[in-house]
Amino acid sequence: MASQLLRLAEESGLSPGESELAVNPFDGLPFSSHYYELLEQRRALPIWAARFIFLEQLESSPSGVVLVSGEPGSGKSTQIPQWCAEFALARGFQKGRVTVTQPYPLAALSLALRVADEMDLTLGHEVGYSIPQEDCTGPHTLLRFCWDRLLLQEVASTRGTGAWDVLVLDEAQERSVASDLLQGLLRDARLGNLPDDPRVVVVTDPAFEPKLQAFWGDPPIVHVPRGPGRCPTPIYRDTVPTDRVKAACQAVLELCRKEAPGDVLVYLPSEEEISLCCEFLSREVGTLAVPGLPPRVLPLHPGHGQAVQAVYEDTDSGARKVVVTHWLADFSFSLPSIRHVIDSGLELRSIRAESQMLRPISKCQAEARQVRARGAPPGSCLCLYPKSFQELEAPPLPQPRVCEENLSPLLLLLKRRQIAEPGDCHFLDRPAPEALMQALEDLDYLAALDDEGDLSDLGVILSEFPLPPELAKALLASCEFDCVDEMLTLAAMLTAAPGFTRPPLCAEEAALRRALEHADGDHSSLIQVYEAFIQNGADKAWCQTRGLNWAALCQAQKLRGELLELMQRIELPLSQPAFGSEKNRRDLQKALVSGYFLKVARDTDGTGNYLLLTHKHVAQLSPYCCYRSRRAPARPPPWVIYHSFSISKDNCLSIVSEIQPQMLVELAPPYFLSNLPPSESRDFLNQLREEMAASSTASTESESSSTQEFGDACVLQ
Repeated sequence: MASQLLRLAEESGLSPGESELAVNPFDGLPFSSHYYELLEQRRALPIWAARFIFLEQLESSPSGVVLVSGEPGSGKSTQIPQWCAEFALARGFQKGRVTVTQPYPLAALSLALRVADEMDLTLGHEVGYSIPQEDCTGPHTLLRFCWDRLLLQEVASTRGTGAWDVLVLDEAQERSVASDLLQGLLRDARLGNLPDDPRVVVVTDPAFEPKLQAFWGDPPIVHVPRGPGRCPTPIYRDTVPTDRVKAACQAVLELCRKEAPGDVLVYLPSEEEISLCCEFLSREVGTLAVPGLPPRVLPLHPGHGQAVQAVYEDTDSGARKVVVTHWLADFSFSLPSIRHVIDSGLELRSIRAESQMLRPISKCQAEARQVRARGAPPGSCLCLYPKSFQELEAPPLPQPRVCEENLSPLLLLLKRRQIAEPGDCHFLDRPAPEALMQALEDLDYLAALDDEGDLSDLGVILSEFPLPPELAKALLASCEFDCVDEMLTLAAMLTAAPGFTRPPLCAEEAALRRALEHADGDHSSLIQVYEAFIQNGADKAWCQTRGLNWAALCQAQKLRGELLELMQRIELPLSQPAFGSEKNRRDLQKALVSGYFLKVARDTDGTGNYLLLTHKHVAQLSPYCCYRSRRAPARPPPWVIYHSFSISKDNCLSIVSEIQPQMLVELAPPYFLSNLPPSESRDFLNQLREEMAASSTASTESESSSTQEFGDACVLQ
């Protein structure tokens, strides 16, 4: 076995002069000249020095687990999967494949494209990827890059560990829920007792190495040497700027005027700020008096879809690239041409109850961002915050997502795998008991659990959908209320393209946006946006003139088709389109309330100060809410359902629609209303419930009396 590995390693490391007739062991075809060009680049990566050590450890590890520890940009994410494929080929694996997980779908796609190129193979054949709404694999795929949450869903659907022989869990320091839980399930499975002797490789940043080493029971560790050159000394600002976007743009323009060589990487907290920064820089860089081509401004965030691959294109054109991103590129998306980093030091992250919080990044993330500008001589790193801000407020490592996210989807998966109690699964960091109890309570409100705490029949169906439980419940409720077509569109839009992400740039754009707004609120506006998008042929220019994200809308179109196919497969009833009719309007509201009764807010004083019923936070409507753009003196709706709640710079509710409290009382479980935190709103709803119950009883008695009188009349005749 060791000799086979050595031979494969030597063959794939040949240069053109060493073997004119060398063939690719994965497809049997001769290597192209492009393969050898990329091979020279691969050999220059810091991780190349650890190649044989890694293969030896992978073969001999007693537990079947190997840790790989190295800095961002060292080549871990591209080379480790290829060496695992060589290992699998030498072993002659029959059943499975090498599966590589990534915490972000775009990272999985980007790596699959790069690795297929480096291996001189065709994407979709020997090398493939699996991400939401796109499975680019085939029967002969040996190496698959996969979003970690998709793999977790696959594992939850079986009693085994999935169809793989070597599993690479990449970027473990990102602490995604799926990555943490996969490690817990694999540790519980005891790899040494499984058939076919599977292997697990966990790839991480050095800062997270000690925790993983303890969790996995001291497995062998492969340390990746540091790259050449030095990291720049960070330059800190005296104060945090009041306008981060403006400060970042000014720093970029100053670098361009100085003609400092190299590309620029800008870190901002949110997609909204990324969009604003790119819009501003795109206007300004064309006016710069610099030699050669003007800089190219490129956004890098999930909402940009496959277009993010542009950050790797035109590397020889001579134009400077300015890449504007957020936490997505803390550890993923290595860009060798980066010489300058501008770091805001903040991130906007989703936390429990679908809220968002603006907070400092961890020290580990800050160091990873500085490493991006490593070189000889080093580049530059401008931190838009004081040094004390990082030292006093930043945690040492990224927060575990399992301790922050809404755990309802996680518990659905655990229940589906018949792990009755969350305590039966090992976690790298165990969630707080109250968070687990809240998630179980929410699933119970949604009727996803039976009296024994196992999945109900409804819960089993909910677990089939790649949606949050409350959105899946609303989609199922639409079958009862005969508005499936509209709810399919809305589910896709809420997941992939939730409306506008930046303010309009001009009066014309604002007018075009207003034309897409619907009187019933943001949810109906999203349906209207989607239908207009389809009617206009999914045209990119049409989206740009309205400030809509074309890539996100395309993703929504794919997701809608996937959800429709799933509903047909499990034989759920469908309905004909009826958007715009009065009946459909009421039915759509009922379907939404059936799933989103957990996310209701009430205007407490008639001025737009909304009290969240379940959390007692006070919030305002988002600036992009259609109710905000209406002409004064439009009064805010008294009762609303909302999609998300942000507690960043200003507490605001996003994707909001008006509802009637009578509908909430009718469709929400009675014990949910009784369990709400004490408030005037709870008292009002419970009183309304009693009045509606009394009215219903009186109506029933009246009908019964009428029936009796009619019966007596018949007897008399």
